[in-house]
Amino acid sequence: MLHPPRSFVYLDAVARAGSIRKAAEKLHVASTALNRKILEIEAEIGTPLFERLPRGVRLTAAGEVLLGTVRRTLGDLRSAASQIEQLRGLVRGTVRVGCAESVATDLMPATIAHYQQTHPGVQFQLVAGVTNQLVAALMADDVDMVLVHDPQPSPSLRVASALPQPLCAMLRPDHPLAGRASLRLADCQGHTVALGDRSFGSRRLLDAVMARSRIVLRVALEASTVQTLKEFTRQTGAISFQFQIGTLREARAGELVSIPLADRALGGSQLVLATREGRTLPIASLSFMEALVSRLAAL
Repeated sequence: MLHPPRSFVYLDAVARAGSIRKAAEKLHVASTALNRKILEIEAEIGTPLFERLPRGVRLTAAGEVLLGTVRRTLGDLRSAASQIEQLRGLVRGTVRVGCAESVATDLMPATIAHYQQTHPGVQFQLVAGVTNQLVAALMADDVDMVLVHDPQPSPSLRVASALPQPLCAMLRPDHPLAGRASLRLADCQGHTVALGDRSFGSRRLLDAVMARSRIVLRVALEASTVQTLKEFTRQTGAISFQFQIGTLREARAGELVSIPLADRALGGSQLVLATREGRTLPIASLSFMEALVSRLAAL
């Protein structure tokens, strides 16, 4: 087991908590001792790393620079420990994945469960959220990889796989439009709909089409989770919208019908599996990423 320098662990914990007291509680050390250690590090470097605020602390510019190096070093140590385990014939460790909610309740749990059948020593931390937040977590090395919809192109992202993802309307089987092979967004006018809130990538796509074509939808619900939208569709018959990957389970079960939207502006999305450029992943994370790429290729 490789133990990182204690000062690195302390700096990272205080930065994440935004408070010396909260970080001390998490680290199980006295807050006075932790504060003294931070002051010693600042004295050694010769500049403040944290700005003391009435309710916590905030990184200074120097702190931001140092913390980037600290987190890269912590990640490299985890990777080295994983590679050493691999040399001993073991695949162990913790894989940290950030994923869109569309894959968090079906694709990702199934892929993890299948992977753990042959790699029982690997544990997982799964974080579901919206694309911008998850990419930020990836850049901070809070997760090893992300599986998200339409991240902004960046030289800091290393794309391992990209799967085309049309936006689909989700309807109950008894809905008047349920028998159609495809729909245009205009076809949904006059029917009750449920939309994700404006943090959803799909919502931004829909808003852009509505603004250009002056489509007005009869919105009965805006929600912050995909599961809420699906359940509202089941309960009321309202049309909701989801990328195709997030409709597979309900469509297979016959609970809901998934119909692709034919509007050109709604058909160019991608589900992207990516890591941070320059990051050396632990063996367990690399191994799982290979399994996930294969799973996506089979869809």
